[in-house]
Amino acid sequence: MKKALTEFKLSSSSKFVKILLVGPIGAGKSNFINSVNNVFQGRMTCAAFANAESSGASFTLKYKTHYTKSGHSKLPFVFSDTMGLEEAESDGVRTDDLIKALQDQVKEGYTFNPVSSLSLNDPGFVNNPDRSKPTCCLVFVLPADKVKLMSFKVFEKLKRIRKEATKMEVPQVLLLTRVDKACQLVAKDLKKVYTSKKVKEQMEICHINLGIPMVHIFPVKNYHEEIDTQNDIDVLILKALTQIVHLANDKFDDANHPVDTL
Repeated sequence: MKKALTEFKLSSSSKFVKILLVGPIGAGKSNFINSVNNVFQGRMTCAAFANAESSGASFTLKYKTHYTKSGHSKLPFVFSDTMGLEEAESDGVRTDDLIKALQDQVKEGYTFNPVSSLSLNDPGFVNNPDRSKPTCCLVFVLPADKVKLMSFKVFEKLKRIRKEATKMEVPQVLLLTRVDKACQLVAKDLKKVYTSKKVKEQMEICHINLGIPMVHIFPVKNYHEEIDTQNDIDVLILKALTQIVHLANDKFDDANHPVDTL
C-alpha cells in the first residue's frame, strides 16, 4: 500500500489533490497528518503542530496546507488542517468558515476567529478560488472513545458541512481515531480492530448520526506515544489514506473533465 501510494499517478496534469480535515477539538486531525508523514518517512515527524488528543482546546488556529513526503519527494496529495469544532459557536471554529474552506474561499495562513465568521471584505477571504485546484475530499475526524459523549449540536454542525459537501459532490470519508482508547482488546492487539464489537458500535453511531456509509468509515490509531513506527498502525493509516486518495482523485478528474450535457 505504501509503494502504491508513493507511485500513485493522478488522472490529470495537476501535482496534488486537496483533502480537507474537519472535526471536534482533540479528535486528532493534526496528529493524523503527522501520522501519515511518519508512515512515509519511517520515523516520528511533526509537520503539523499538535496538542494531546482529547485536549480541551484546539491547538490548530490557522488554516494550513500540509504536504507529505516520501524521502525528498512530495506525494500527490495535500491536507488542509482546520481549527476544531466545539458545541458553542464562540469556542471553536465557526461552521461557516469550514464551509468556506470546503469552497476554497479561505486564504492559506488565515487565523480562524471563533467570534465572527470570515466575511467577503476580510483579507483572509478568497474571492476567486482557483477552480483547477478544488477540495477533492472531505474527511471527518472523530475520536472513537468520545463519540457517545459528543453533543447533538456538534453532530448538527458536521451534518451541515456534509450537506454542503454533498451539494458540491465532494466525496466524504470518516476517520475514527483513538480506537485503542475505545476498546481494551484493541489496545492490546491493534489487529483486532475490525473484529471489535466496541469499535464497530462507534462506527455505527457515526453512520447513524452523519449518514456516512460504513464502507467509508475507517478506524485508525494515530501515533502519539510511540518512538518508532509500527506496521499495525501503518496498515490502518494506509488503508484509510488509499481510499481517501482514490476518492479525491476521482473528484478531481470529474471537476476537470465534466460530462457534456445533452
